[in-house]
Amino acid sequence: MASSGTRTLVRGRIGELVLRPDGVPKVTGAFQFASDLSREGMAWGVTVRSPHAHARIAAIDVSEAAALHGVLAVLTHADVPGRKTYGMEHHDQPVLAWDEVRYEGEPVVIVAAVDLETARLAAARVRVHYEELPVVTWDDGIVLRHVPIRHGDQEVSAEVVVSGTYEVGMQDQAFLGPESGLAIPAEDGGIDLHVATQWLHVDQEQVAASTGLTLEQTRLHLAGVGGAFGGREDVSMQIHASLLALRSGRPVKMVYTREESFYGHVHRHPARMRYEHGATRDGRLVYVKADVLLDGGAYASSSPAVVSNAATFAVGPYRVESATIDATVTLTNNPPCGAMRGFGAVQVAFAHEAQMDRLAAALGIDPVDLRIANALTTGDRMITGQLVEGPAPVAELLERLRAMPLPPDTAMLPSDQRDLPGGLANVTHGEGVRRGVGYAIGFKNIGFSEGFDDYATARVRVSLVDGAPRVEVHTAACEVGQGLVTVLAQIARTELEIADVVVLQADTLVGSAGSTSASRQTWMTGGAVRLACEAVRARLHELSPERHVEETAEHHHRPTVPLDPVTGQGDSVVALAFAAHRAVADVDCELGLVRVVEIATSQDVGRIINPIQCEGQIQGGIAQGLGLAVMEEIQLGAGRIRNASFTDYLIPTVLDMPTVRLDILETPHPLAPYGLNGVGEPPTIASTPAVVAALRDASGIALARVPVRPEDLTTSSSSVSSS
Repeated sequence: MASSGTRTLVRGRIGELVLRPDGVPKVTGAFQFASDLSREGMAWGVTVRSPHAHARIAAIDVSEAAALHGVLAVLTHADVPGRKTYGMEHHDQPVLAWDEVRYEGEPVVIVAAVDLETARLAAARVRVHYEELPVVTWDDGIVLRHVPIRHGDQEVSAEVVVSGTYEVGMQDQAFLGPESGLAIPAEDGGIDLHVATQWLHVDQEQVAASTGLTLEQTRLHLAGVGGAFGGREDVSMQIHASLLALRSGRPVKMVYTREESFYGHVHRHPARMRYEHGATRDGRLVYVKADVLLDGGAYASSSPAVVSNAATFAVGPYRVESATIDATVTLTNNPPCGAMRGFGAVQVAFAHEAQMDRLAAALGIDPVDLRIANALTTGDRMITGQLVEGPAPVAELLERLRAMPLPPDTAMLPSDQRDLPGGLANVTHGEGVRRGVGYAIGFKNIGFSEGFDDYATARVRVSLVDGAPRVEVHTAACEVGQGLVTVLAQIARTELEIADVVVLQADTLVGSAGSTSASRQTWMTGGAVRLACEAVRARLHELSPERHVEETAEHHHRPTVPLDPVTGQGDSVVALAFAAHRAVADVDCELGLVRVVEIATSQDVGRIINPIQCEGQIQGGIAQGLGLAVMEEIQLGAGRIRNASFTDYLIPTVLDMPTVRLDILETPHPLAPYGLNGVGEPPTIASTPAVVAALRDASGIALARVPVRPEDLTTSSSSVSSS
């Protein structure tokens, strides 16, 4: 704390490299994840799930399961004392299905027993009689939301026109820590739920509504989270564990198996997209027309917001005179889809960037030059009519990216077999290998949009401990691996000039901090901590050994409005973040094997709060974008998941990750605390189309679907329809 005399420099402030307090425990295995929790007298919970994608439930018989020695509770829909459905935006998903099951893996019965083996034996003895029903697919899905955008003259024509049809497969968040938690009955008749989640307060509301408890009786505590990426925004086992604990009177732990995890959380929406771009002969974009169809799966989840994002960002970060966008999300009997890193912008970026490359080829213009010529900038209007008021360095990012050196050509004939397509499988020696280079840029909103009252709360207390000041920061913001705990401590040290800062475990005993999603937590909860610290600083003269100083503050972003349901116009977003990527890839065009050699990126982050965490977010986002480009897809057949394991659902390993070349631009955002901006999502948005552009460049094949498979690179079967 600064004194009236000399000023003491406090280390660990914003902008400095501060190591994460959870880093060493996670590396050494000492960190306690939600799946590690235990309590004396703890029981285990197991879920009985539907084997069918769509069926009528004719009868449920739990008598044999309930009679098994050691079984404490067997619950069906009839045992749900409160609201029998849940959901973040629409309460349409049954806590336990009763009339129909609408996707494979839907929960029907839950069991608690004295140990896990007994619980599983009991679950196997539950008898559910199903009458199978036709499976609803994209071809006849029910429209959940349609978002039209009509920008500019709808009757324009252009001198040069290119069109294409594109498809994105269903991607999984693939977090390593499965859904897990521990529900503990409390003396007041309520529940203490320790759970891995992204949004404590929205979970609290849903658990309370279905258990029949009050919010005060429903206390949630964040347990160690093993990754999230959007897949933990929705309720999974929270209500089930709470119901079992309340019925049995004992703590109940639930931990999903890996296969069960694939059924137990939402995934990225698959997409089918038809695009048409029109331009003048000198490369000025005249119009963009797009039809975007997202498969939302069986229930709404956050699909209405995802499809809004897909529409809003459908053109990419470019100026265009006219836009005609129709984005639709439908309900089917596929697994539910919802939030995943990039949230609607990922799907359309794959299409709009492929279109820009097609247009550049048709015009005979360098693809980077074409992008720069049409780059959105501050003062332009988006296709929703919203004025771009903050930084929009699209052209600068592309110029900086292009100026970065390319990897040496000698890398195409490496001495290390691992650097060739196919790697250690030794299937190629470089004879049919060609190198390609591809560029892409993308953008996305930061924070929630369309009128959502997005805010975060923080409580800051300063007290004297052994004569020295200590700061305690208390929020409900979920640390899911992104390093938020480190950042909040940095903000407190910066504002209060006190070195000793403790960030308390997140729970619902403090006001909501919103979701750890939409690249919003540093902006929103960081802003709340800053405000609370400012209020505390003004009262530090009151601090004494007998008296602490404490303040609570809320941070709200500027208001937004819903998109007009007819025109799609409106100031629906708070702020924008931009990233550009260049991928270099080697392709064996005879065998269809790929090695991504390097991904370079130029990204505007507003202001760096912690350099190493900023770099980590970018590296991680690129890894997920790479996965979507070349390997990650949930394989579906008639609503059934065919690859619900990490044996068959492939994600990039350390051997698949290329060298990442970083160029970080700091353009302070005028609306944000410290001028910062969201970092985590833009790397995923632009990296996928950049990688596929490099594969097109190497193979000469117009790849129109991700993930790109080996057979796509050896035939023309994946060619995009064009004109």
